[in-house]
Amino acid sequence: MKEYLDIVDENGDPTGEITDRETAHLKGIRHRTAHVWLLRNKNGKLQILLQKRCETKSSYPGCYDISSAGHIPAGVDYIPSAIRELSEELGVTAAPEEFIPCGSRTIISDDIFFGKEFHDRQVSRIFVLWRDIDEDEFHLQREEVESVLWMDFDECIESVRNNTIKHCIVMEELLMIKNTIEM
Repeated sequence: MKEYLDIVDENGDPTGEITDRETAHLKGIRHRTAHVWLLRNKNGKLQILLQKRCETKSSYPGCYDISSAGHIPAGVDYIPSAIRELSEELGVTAAPEEFIPCGSRTIISDDIFFGKEFHDRQVSRIFVLWRDIDEDEFHLQREEVESVLWMDFDECIESVRNNTIKHCIVMEELLMIKNTIEM
């Protein structure tokens, strides 16, 4: 079954047109995603939850990534989609008012996955959600998520900056989170 997405303008606002996800990535049609980063304080340190993508994923298999992220289905807004993705991928429930907005960013990427062109044009909203859940308490969607890892936030920034872990994390988002929590 095809997944349909709203075509959006540069601000992430729907234009009234839709496209299927495959066509959006084949032709580079702008659409929306929600990125949710889970944070907690543990032993006096700020930690961030990283999701390790399954080895069978078409893009970035086996890489550490955003705690939870997903495309926004046509007709759905950012927060309801983020709530659904959190539940599906990690088994985490959340109320809309718990999401702390960190801002938006535009993603423009051109690549090849499994021999097919992949042109990504996203407007992503970035959110933080505070949760103190041990790694073994998450209910992972095994076809998407291999495992999760709590990492000290400063260590995560250094690991991404120096590429000392296999990841597909963008430094810009970590800095957005840092700015948000420092305010």
